Amino acid sequence: MALSSPGADSAAATTGASPEPDTAPAGGAGPGPARRGLLPLLLLGNSAMYALYIGVAGVLLALQVEDIDPANKVANFGLIAGVSAIFATVFNPVAGALSDRSGRRNPWILGGGLAAVPAMFLLGLADTILLITIAWCLGQAVMNVYQAAITSVVPDRVPLDARGKASAAVGLGLPFGSTLGALIGAAFSEDYRTGYLVFGALVAGAAVLFTACGREQRLPARAPMPVREQFAAFTSALRDHDFRWAFIGRALLVLGYFAVSGYQLYILQDHTVLPDGMKPEAAVAVLMPLTSVAMVVSTILGGYLSDRFDRRKLFVGASALLSAVALVIPAVSTSWTAMLCFAAVNGLAFGCYMAVDTALVTMVLPKAEDAARDMGVLNIANAGPQIIAPFVASVIVSFSGGYTALFAVAAVLAVAGALAVKPIRSVR
Repeated sequence: MALSSPGADSAAATTGASPEPDTAPAGGAGPGPARRGLLPLLLLGNSAMYALYIGVAGVLLALQVEDIDPANKVANFGLIAGVSAIFATVFNPVAGALSDRSGRRNPWILGGGLAAVPAMFLLGLADTILLITIAWCLGQAVMNVYQAAITSVVPDRVPLDARGKASAAVGLGLPFGSTLGALIGAAFSEDYRTGYLVFGALVAGAAVLFTACGREQRLPARAPMPVREQFAAFTSALRDHDFRWAFIGRALLVLGYFAVSGYQLYILQDHTVLPDGMKPEAAVAVLMPLTSVAMVVSTILGGYLSDRFDRRKLFVGASALLSAVALVIPAVSTSWTAMLCFAAVNGLAFGCYMAVDTALVTMVLPKAEDAARDMGVLNIANAGPQIIAPFVASVIVSFSGGYTALFAVAAVLAVAGALAVKPIRSVR
C-alpha cells in the first residue's frame, strides 16, 4: 500500500498551475453529467482499493503468517510487509509512467483490477513465508498498477474548479475502505483463502464498473524523461527550505503511524486485554470503523477551521501532538477501553493532520508550474516510511519484548513531526 495525499490533485488549483491539454473543457465550467457520475466512481474505486490493502495486510495476511510460524510472526510479518512495500513503491511510478505514455487510464485500471483476483488466489495457496512474500509482492505490483492509474484520473478528467470535490471523493475512500476491509477480514478470519478471493473480486468488480461507466478521452502520449533529469527534478523541490521541513514532518508522522497500525492485530493478540469472548480480528472490526468515523469528522472540521482561522501550522502541529497523546494511552494501559480511546483519538489526529498538512504543503510548493511533480515528491514522504516502518517496528518489538516501547517510539516520532513545522516561514 502506498498512501496518497487526498488533496494532491488539488495542488494545481491552489497554486495556479495549468491542467494538461484536453483534461477538461475550456472555461473550467462545473462538471457535467459525466463528471458528476465520476465522483461516486472515484469513491467506489478507491474504497475497494483501500479495503483490500487494510483487510489483507491488516487482518488476513497477519493471521496466515501466524498460522505458519507463530513464534516468529512479528519478524516474518515485518519482512513480508517491508519487501512488498518496496514493490509497491517501484511499481506505482513505473505503472504511472507507462499509462502516461499510452495516454490512457482505463486499460490500466481494468488490467490491474482483474489481475488482483489471480494474485489473491495465489496468496491464499501460499504455505511458506517465502511463498507468501512472493505472492503478496505480486499482489502489491498489480494493485499499484491499478492505484497509479486511478490516482491520475482526477487531474486528467476533472476541471480545476471541481477538483476539491473530486479530491474529497478520493480521500473518503480511505476511511470507507478501511472499515469495509476490517469487516470483511473479520468475517473470513477462519477462512482466509476465501477472504482473499472476496477482496480480489471486490477490486475487480470496481475496476469493471469504473471503466464501463467512466468515459475516457485519449490524451496525447507523453515522451519519457531521462532518469537523470527525473532525479534532478525531484531533488530540486527538497532544496526549498519550507517544502523540505513540510516533507520531514510528514515522513516522521507517517513512520510512527504505520509502525503501529501495521501490527494492530498482533497488538490486540499479545498486548491488549480484550473482553471475554472477543477475538482479536473481531476487535479490529470494532476499532477500524471507530477510527474511520473519527478521521472523517476531523478531516472536515480540521479543513474548515484551518481555513476559518488561516492557521495551518497550528492545526498541523496540534494534530501531530494529539497523535502522540493517543499513542501514550495504550502504552500505559493494556485495557480494551484504552485501545478504544486510542482508536478514536488517533483517528481524530490523523484525519486532521492529513487534511491540513496537505493544504499547508500546497502553500509551500516551490513553483506553481511544477505543482504536480512536487506533490509527487511529497508522496515519497508517505510511501518511504511505509517501507521501513515494518522493519523498525519488528526490531523494536523483538528487542524490547513487547509493544509498549513501540508505542513510545511512535509517540516520539509524532512529537518530532509536530516540531518540524515550526521552522516553516511562509505559512502561519
